Amino acid sequence: MRHDPSILHVDLDAFFAAVEQRDKPSLRGKPVVVGGIGLRGVVSTASYEARKYGVRSAMSTAEARSRCPHAAYLGPRFEVYRETSQAVMAQMRALSPLVEPLSLDEAFVDLTASGLTGLTVEDVTAIANDLKAAIKEASGGLTASVGAGTSKLIAKIASDLDKPDGVVVVPPGTEAEFLAPMQVTVIPGVGPATAQRLSMAGVRTVAELQQLGEDELIRQVGSAHGSSLHRLAVAADDRAVVSDRETKSVSVEDTFETDLLDRSLLTAISDRMAHRVSERLQKAQLSGRTVTVKTRMHDFTTHTRSSTLAGPTDDPRVIARVARRLLDDSDVSGGIRLLGVGVSSLADWIQDDLFTESENEEVPLELVELPERPRERLSGYYPGQDVVHTTYGEGWVWGSGRGVVTVRFETAETPAGPVRSFAIEDPELRRLERRPPDDVAAKDSAPETPVPETPEPEISGPEISAAQAD
Repeated sequence: MRHDPSILHVDLDAFFAAVEQRDKPSLRGKPVVVGGIGLRGVVSTASYEARKYGVRSAMSTAEARSRCPHAAYLGPRFEVYRETSQAVMAQMRALSPLVEPLSLDEAFVDLTASGLTGLTVEDVTAIANDLKAAIKEASGGLTASVGAGTSKLIAKIASDLDKPDGVVVVPPGTEAEFLAPMQVTVIPGVGPATAQRLSMAGVRTVAELQQLGEDELIRQVGSAHGSSLHRLAVAADDRAVVSDRETKSVSVEDTFETDLLDRSLLTAISDRMAHRVSERLQKAQLSGRTVTVKTRMHDFTTHTRSSTLAGPTDDPRVIARVARRLLDDSDVSGGIRLLGVGVSSLADWIQDDLFTESENEEVPLELVELPERPRERLSGYYPGQDVVHTTYGEGWVWGSGRGVVTVRFETAETPAGPVRSFAIEDPELRRLERRPPDDVAAKDSAPETPVPETPEPEISGPEISAAQAD
């Protein structure tokens, strides 16, 4: 255990929705929901204005619409999010060479790697505020919440306590006291089922959990889970911040606001991720042989399972099929907080005829409606998409259907702009294609899969990642 609060956890507030509000002035201060916008869509991120109505990440879009029908429902723009994330991560790396990205919108920062020692609470608070200001400037106005402590566990929990735009530094030596009054669900791995079992044993707070002996806790929740909870309840966490990342891979991952247990929902999310990976491969004119599924469990242990094909592919159905098989082999009983799908062993050619029939088995279309490929896109446009008109300039799709597309003409640098409608075939209107970041294909910085993707067929050891969920 460290003697100073030198680990930061930086979490961008409502990241996807905040980027949309930044770039769309008419949506600032209003409910915004980003994710799949069709009947089978899933919420990726909700703005704080939408959260007041009970909208949360990983919720079905249908339920979100019933709770907050007046929100703006937008498909994601991942190139923009990746670009913004890279600008933010650069500010963290300017502070310390040891940064562990968990997803596009959150990361751990180890201040000791910069030679800073003997840091007081006041020192770290000042550093955190300076970092937040640098992030705000680099990102065009986005806010971040920062937690700091002597361990990853404490920093992560602290960053959630003063959202949005807050700083919480936990003084060394007060970690167990800091956790004690909190509900047991604050401890990683205590989902609804575990919380219910603990409640039946009279344990509802961390203080009550701290009073249980390890043997009793194991009796209540099982050996592996019980030992982990016993350590975390007293803040015994010595995991290091690690910055190694797998190169030459294309992958996508999301962290969920609540641990997911529903295997059908996880499968649907995996299918969408496979299609997103395929899109990125195709944009980079690459293919790959090794498909990897990454799961971060309720207790923060991370598993990777991989399968290597006979030849490289960029086919979304093949990638989704293999990812499904790997996910089926994963134990989700304790809940999954992060899911990722990646492709490595990259090549610049494709040889799909080498695949077996089972590998080419189609994924049912009803399960692969992508947040970034909603049904409206089939007719040309989807809500939130960037467009440009030869007369009116840049804007974004307000809505489309029945041969008409409605556009609001505004950008991050303009005031709220006018709304115009056009025939969907109007030759003066076109999608505004943004160039993906340079590291989409062979990356060793921090796009959507900043944590290492190890293309090995076995399960990795423990380590301490929406959608993206904040």
